Amino acid sequence: QVQLVESGGGLVQAGGSLRLSCVGSGRTFRRHAMGWFRQVPGKEREFVAAINWSAISTAYADSVKGRFTISLDNAKFMLYLQMNSLKPEDTAVYYCAAEKGALGSASRIATTKNEYVYWGQGTQVTVSS
Repeated sequence: QVQLVESGGGLVQAGGSLRLSCVGSGRTFRRHAMGWFRQVPGKEREFVAAINWSAISTAYADSVKGRFTISLDNAKFMLYLQMNSLKPEDTAVYYCAAEKGALGSASRIATTKNEYVYWGQGTQVTVSS
């Protein structure tokens, strides 16, 4: 069983930056594709960014491409999301997620929420205009 805990959310002015962190525990030698999602009240949880366990391949939602950067320290099981040039529409609860994982391949990347089985509790990001 994998546990994920996010941190780093907060209130920031438009144009500012935040760095979200997510620490994982409980992994048993599996290699997990990892991702960040976000959700606002009344809307579906949406994909933000994803990375494979080898940290070679990444994917981003069009709305954050060029502004957000996902990174992974797989030795420490730490996932990060650097968010720059923040906009009010980035306001949401941000969730760290891990897919089930595999004993072999570290190349898989997952971009839909149905592929993920482990979720953190979320961290609030609020961007003021």
